[in-house]
Amino acid sequence: MKNFVMGTIFGIVLSGLAGAGLLYRMGKLEQTVEQVTERVSEKVKEITQPAPKFEVALPDKNDPDPVQLGIGAVINKPLFSQPDNAWNRDISKEPVDPNSQAIIARIGADKPLHPEFGTFYRGAPNGIPYTVVAGDQKKVPINFDRYGDQSDREPYPVPDNPPIEGGPQGKGDRHSLILDRDNWKLYELYDLRPQPDGSFKAASGAVFDLKSNRTRPEGWTSADAAGLPILPGLVRYDETMMQKEIKHALRFTVPKSRRAYLPPATHHAGHSEAADYPPMGMRVRLRADFDVSDYPAEAQVILKCLQKYGMILADNGEPWFVSGAPDPRWIDMNTHAIKKVKGRDLEVIQMRDMRQ
Repeated sequence: MKNFVMGTIFGIVLSGLAGAGLLYRMGKLEQTVEQVTERVSEKVKEITQPAPKFEVALPDKNDPDPVQLGIGAVINKPLFSQPDNAWNRDISKEPVDPNSQAIIARIGADKPLHPEFGTFYRGAPNGIPYTVVAGDQKKVPINFDRYGDQSDREPYPVPDNPPIEGGPQGKGDRHSLILDRDNWKLYELYDLRPQPDGSFKAASGAVFDLKSNRTRPEGWTSADAAGLPILPGLVRYDETMMQKEIKHALRFTVPKSRRAYLPPATHHAGHSEAADYPPMGMRVRLRADFDVSDYPAEAQVILKCLQKYGMILADNGEPWFVSGAPDPRWIDMNTHAIKKVKGRDLEVIQMRDMRQ
């Protein structure tokens, strides 16, 4: 079977290259057969390898707490309960920023929304993972080696084998999010790296008291570029598929941002001071007249959330990438339906109190 798959893919690739006249140009070999064979072999390995094991905590009927324990556990209460918290604000009626069209064009008016979450991607859980722990979870010191001067230097309740974005061998941002359900505190780490001696290193870390609207100090980052918490902005399976409603803003990224930020963000990671570059903390929403009725149920939940609560710019990355938590129960085909939404279908909420 594997040889058949490899032969089929190889035949298609080679025929396509030859038919398009791409194998040679001006008498110079651009792609050797050996190079094509190697790439096809890598693709076959990716297709035929067993799916990685990733388990989330399923609802425990014996646990009366609305916030349950474990990786990807049910969180059946608002992370920020304060009605005036920025993440909970209904922005569906707020005015559009005068510069909205230019900013949308800068990010990509024809670029699609992209769900940066799902089941698996390149052999690892797809998304930013979180785990819920009890208040008595043992806390361990973290050695911060890059942004230690803007990190909360206190012990973190990191469990054994904590879930890390991209998996144990991931080479990306390696976020790890930990929610203490009893003390209602959120611990977030960027570039978490377990060490052979059992200790941990990270680039930065931030602790948020979810009972308060208090933000990071001005000018400080967090585990995210904008200085914001990450977990409150994720698309989660429990909200989308069980509660069937997301009652908070979402997190998203753009390729290049402005050297400025808007509260509740406290930090910028900007490339330019030009007015058409988006500042960290900028909020966009899906147009109210956008018809979501033909989308799969989970996509409808996400899109209705974007119409009412919008999404907040939190980091530099790919255009219009919407962040979420991994879960093997996602149906990727259904969540990827939001790719039909383009940048031109969004609008920037009027920006106030911009800071640098």
